[in-house]
Amino acid sequence: MSGYGSFAKYYDALQADVPYSAIAARIRHLGLKYSSENEVVVELGCGTGRLCRELEKLGFDVIGVDISDGMLEEAERTTPDDSAITYILQDMTELDLWGAADIIVCVLDGMNHLPNVEAFRQAVERASMFTCDGGLFIFDVNTEYKHREVLADNCFVYDMEGFFCTWQNHCRADGRVDMELDFFAEDEDGRYTRESEYISEILLSPEVIERTVGEFGFELIDVFDSLTDDPPDETTQRELYVCRRKARGKDE
Repeated sequence: MSGYGSFAKYYDALQADVPYSAIAARIRHLGLKYSSENEVVVELGCGTGRLCRELEKLGFDVIGVDISDGMLEEAERTTPDDSAITYILQDMTELDLWGAADIIVCVLDGMNHLPNVEAFRQAVERASMFTCDGGLFIFDVNTEYKHREVLADNCFVYDMEGFFCTWQNHCRADGRVDMELDFFAEDEDGRYTRESEYISEILLSPEVIERTVGEFGFELIDVFDSLTDDPPDETTQRELYVCRRKARGKDE
């Protein structure tokens, strides 16, 4: 199992402006507001573990799950030795834990990285299996506005310390965005080595999301404009969904 091998080495540099501590605080706030269960958190698509570490600072017992061995190698390398975080190499569509979590989270458009809508359904079903009664499933998705107007067919260029990155997008008619990333890393002799990564993000409509979480035993509590308390509007780029697991037996 692998994937995102080249991306893993550059991921943290490209995500340097992501407010991980604010995301963790938001998850803590939503947990306290909507659930009485706030001990064990599982992050799906945990990448290099930066959010996991922020969640642990807030007192959670944390499990990080990712499909990329390269990402988890970076997570293990950068996580302090005294941390109790557990990292698991696993596909979120095949999530298999040893017990139920109080909160399962998947942020930074991890759900959009699934290959298709059926994979999204499988991921929600597995999350439902391992969320305790009354526990929360919190995830975000890129909106159609972001896919068609922001990512679109645009090219982005990043000139970072030690490497240069070009990011070329192609938005398909169905809203899927195909991304080609080329990394040029400077070697010790001053020459550059090129590595490429190909990523695709699917578009998940609110209708599909609402239908799917309901089908697999979740109550949709609220939808927010990213980390704010505001509802989404026509220019929202990322929607945050908060779902609560119904008691078993009441939804089957």
